[in-house]
Amino acid sequence: MDREKALSLVKEQLTEKRYIHTIGVMETAIELAKKYKADEKKAEIAAIFHDYAKFRPKDEMKSIIIEQKMPADLLLHHSELWHAPVGAYLVKEEAGIADEEILDAIRYHTSGREHMTLLDKIIYVADYIEPGRKFPGVEEVRLSAQENLDAALKQAMSNTIIFLIKQGQAVYPQTLEAYNGLLLNRKDRLND
Repeated sequence: MDREKALSLVKEQLTEKRYIHTIGVMETAIELAKKYKADEKKAEIAAIFHDYAKFRPKDEMKSIIIEQKMPADLLLHHSELWHAPVGAYLVKEEAGIADEEILDAIRYHTSGREHMTLLDKIIYVADYIEPGRKFPGVEEVRLSAQENLDAALKQAMSNTIIFLIKQGQAVYPQTLEAYNGLLLNRKDRLND
């Protein structure tokens, strides 16, 4: 699917502010894909569609989670997590995107997962650092992303986990698995 068609489909689903965010994520994802030698076209498409389901009604998302037998624990956590897996499903059904690597990058852009692919990491980090984002810690992650994608991902996840804890919110288990996986798979750790 070409960029203009993808953007046209997504624009119908988003507010103007979220569409501007999506453009920022797309541009950032393409830059990161170039830097880390990933498929730029896949990064572009995954970034364009990453928030496709963001503004779907919660009842619709909940129904899709149940009907499609997505992890039931999603329903125990904040509904902000739902739009990513539901979005991957809807992008496949409504936009006809069948590439599982793209769909996974959409599916895991909010939670992360253990053993994230390069494309997963790029979309997660691009969503976190796109130029419109302004919150404590984002600048450090932006700088880190220019040197080491895994370090940027780890810092972004750490910031998110700390934020959720400070807000008194539960941390999705898959996010903890992703974070722990990044720590435990570091190449520079000492062998015991």
